[in-house]
Amino acid sequence: MSPVDLVVAGGGPAGLVTALHAARAGLDVEVWEPRAGAVDKACGEGLMPGPLASLQALGVDPPGHPFHGIRYVDAGGAADADFRHGAGRGIRRTVLHDALRGAAVAAGARIAQRAVGAVTQDGEAVTVDGTRARHLVAADGLHSPLRRALGLDAAPARQRRYGLRRHFRTAPWSPYVEVYWGREVEAYVTPVAGDLVGVAVLGARAGSFDERVRLLPGLGARLGDAAPVGAVRGAGPLRRGARARVAGRVLLVGDAAGYIDALTGEGLALAFAQAEAAVRAITDGVPQRYERDWARLTRRYRWLTAALLAGTRPAAARRVLVPASRVLSPVFSAAVNALARPVGTS
Repeated sequence: MSPVDLVVAGGGPAGLVTALHAARAGLDVEVWEPRAGAVDKACGEGLMPGPLASLQALGVDPPGHPFHGIRYVDAGGAADADFRHGAGRGIRRTVLHDALRGAAVAAGARIAQRAVGAVTQDGEAVTVDGTRARHLVAADGLHSPLRRALGLDAAPARQRRYGLRRHFRTAPWSPYVEVYWGREVEAYVTPVAGDLVGVAVLGARAGSFDERVRLLPGLGARLGDAAPVGAVRGAGPLRRGARARVAGRVLLVGDAAGYIDALTGEGLALAFAQAEAAVRAITDGVPQRYERDWARLTRRYRWLTAALLAGTRPAAARRVLVPASRVLSPVFSAAVNALARPVGTS
């Protein structure tokens, strides 16, 4: 039996967009995802204008709630930066998953509820649990078992940050994604429907979701007595490195390829761009080129996120971040609009 062209390990957004590009390029592709139903995870759920436009260009346009910029908030006030070229959209992760899965299946990709175990490869193909494939894409998340099995895990970071997310039944009170800054934690509030907001709290400090929100009194007052919806979901440690993104006929895409932090909200945008680049490298017959493409696509994210993490680590720096963003409004606006552009543009 001839091998399939591509097996994608992981049925989250990174894996599904990879499968969508591959199927539309004429490849015979299977997505292996061990979990049934829509894949949910702790994330901010906000798509900036650039990646939203990229998604729509694929014919995928899931419903959500628009937002028109980013607002930084602390106990002393706020700083706003409006998008110059269209709105972003808050989209429930499960809604996004269903839209991407439907598009991938419509394009011809097959979805199988199974996990990836043993992987071997030779010069012609990858053997994944007895299935021969010309290539394998590992899109199996932040703690990628495939990355570890291939010996590509980088040394763990010394300073670790974690994220917790929960939804609340309340009408969005702001046309922005609001970022609440405290001494030890920050929270991202994203409107995802006309009566629902998502709250993602990030930080190195241990504690429950409610304990972390209490460190941000302005956020607690805004939420008031809004009813929580669903369970708290967690993620972390957020920083995960990969020593390489290509190992023979295996390519790493999305969080599996390495991740620094959710600080700039670029996770989905990066995953979409990497998926397209990985498939293009495969169809061009030069999978090793993806290593260089990955470095180019993620350069801005890696530099900016590392700089922001270092700059906001001291408590004194966190205290002046919002006032400085307000005083240096053109700089803040330029930074936000740089992040709003499609990944890979300068």
